Amino acid sequence: MNDSTTPDGQAIRVSVCLAAYKGSLYIEEQIDSILRDLGPDDELVVVDDASPDNTAEVVKGITDPRLRFVPAEVNKGYVRTFEHAIGLSRGEFIMLSDQDDVWIPGRVDLMLAALADNKVVAGNFDVLGGGPRPWIPRLKASDSRKHVANLFAVLIGYRAYYGCAMGIRRDALKYFVPIPGYVNESHDLWLAICGNMAGSIRHLDESTVLRRLHDSNQTPAGWRSLSKIVKARVMILRLMVEALRRVRRRS
Repeated sequence: MNDSTTPDGQAIRVSVCLAAYKGSLYIEEQIDSILRDLGPDDELVVVDDASPDNTAEVVKGITDPRLRFVPAEVNKGYVRTFEHAIGLSRGEFIMLSDQDDVWIPGRVDLMLAALADNKVVAGNFDVLGGGPRPWIPRLKASDSRKHVANLFAVLIGYRAYYGCAMGIRRDALKYFVPIPGYVNESHDLWLAICGNMAGSIRHLDESTVLRRLHDSNQTPAGWRSLSKIVKARVMILRLMVEALRRVRRRS
């Protein structure tokens, strides 16, 4: 066995990276839905961001050899926790997951098909239990190659990418990590910017996850103040410049 193989010597295909924090209410249901969609040569990496509740105990109570649990000693926020989980991952393909959603069966196969010819994949989501989605339009496969338009839509806030419905090939991590130090939210937009800047992202028409919307979601549900909107747009411009620099130097 080595860093990229299972105990029986098989290469790890898919690594699911899950950032956990105070997730004891829902994380077991989410993990069950992920493990049902994974194959025997895949892994689920759960990094707990020093939760003050019993999230760690819930995860450690799940017995599956594909599950790797890593507790953090100090709380660093969800962006750094995702980065930590990605750093621990060993698979050829990496998929991101929130702690409180439910995966739709068939997600892995859909994303693997897209990642065969693309560095990044982004799907849609439905709301768990029904109900209205945020106003931003769903991603369309027909827009996958409209990279400049996608980047502009990200900048003005019209194109939403959600990390819980995204994946990346390992050979594209050279663009994505390390995540710039000034990023403390919207790691999913950074991933989408990298994919579009590299000219290699695939939108899926299908939904791949059922999102649980509640008061503790990390993604803002309502309108932000003008100052926060301006600050976010400036950060996105910085990220676009950084992504272009990385693509040019590391391609």
